[in-house]
Amino acid sequence: MNIEVSGIIGFLVLIADIWAIVSTFQSKASTGKKVFWIVFVLILPVIGFLFWFFAGPKSK
Repeated sequence: MNIEVSGIIGFLVLIADIWAIVSTFQSKASTGKKVFWIVFVLILPVIGFLFWFFAGPKSK
């Protein structure tokens, strides 16, 4: 059971990170800010997503 729960949580984190990256690409932020947020989300998936959710650039 533990393997299934970790897999589901990992999948949800993956979906959230993809959403954050796509939204960052679609935002009107400068290229430097986009690169920063995308790298931040890729390096620290959970913490990066949470920081992006509250402080990152949003899509149009």
